Amino acid sequence: MTKTARIFQKPKNAMQSGRARTTSWILEFEPVRQQKADPLTGWAGGDATATQLRLSFETLEAATAYAEREGLAFHVIAAPERKLKLQAYADNFR
Repeated sequence: MTKTARIFQKPKNAMQSGRARTTSWILEFEPVRQQKADPLTGWAGGDATATQLRLSFETLEAATAYAEREGLAFHVIAAPERKLKLQAYADNFR
């Protein structure tokens, strides 16, 4: 069975204005099976430990090179386009 991975760029945190750690690319494995609830605790879980793994790369090329070298099927999720909402302070009083 071939593992499938997704490669994406981490988005900016909505609660903060800074853009720290948004330039790196993340490779994470997609779940193979659906998680099931544990009958004792009720927590969702499974036996697929690869979904807990997140690898960070400096560039998209490095992430795709790693996936190709390891024989992983992967797809790249493009980062959403950044929209700037320019407004003046006077707009608050219209």
